[in-house]
Amino acid sequence: MSCPCVGNGYDFVLDARRTSPKNSERIGIEFGYASYIIRNIRDPEKPSTLEDLEVVTESCVTVEELDDECFLVTIKFTPTVPHCSLATLIGLCLRVKLQRCLSFKHKLEIYISEGTHSTEEDINKQINDKERVSAAMENPNLREIVEQCVTEPD
Repeated sequence: MSCPCVGNGYDFVLDARRTSPKNSERIGIEFGYASYIIRNIRDPEKPSTLEDLEVVTESCVTVEELDDECFLVTIKFTPTVPHCSLATLIGLCLRVKLQRCLSFKHKLEIYISEGTHSTEEDINKQINDKERVSAAMENPNLREIVEQCVTEPD
């Protein structure tokens, strides 16, 4: 499945705080792209995007070069409340959208911002475990919710 945000003319902004001297322009572009991809993911229970709710912001994204062809993309999101029951689902939505849309070779790590959720360690393990993510996406009800959240608005 292709990503609906590819080729939309978005102008990426280079951010010197998230670059390395070796390949700074490319890292800046990949950072901008990753930030752009997650901004329109919808909240599972509110009629707002994660960006509108400040669950994700540009500052929650980092991109590091692992080698000449691969980048580490790290997302640290902040649930709206420390006991948010949908934090795992939000992390799953972030992972699915980024996996579908990132056009460059990457490793993806998604975490809840430290100290912002009562069970952040458990949730961080779940959303970074490939087998658990795969099993979650096999559930048709959960998959439908994720699809609703990650589908680009018209």
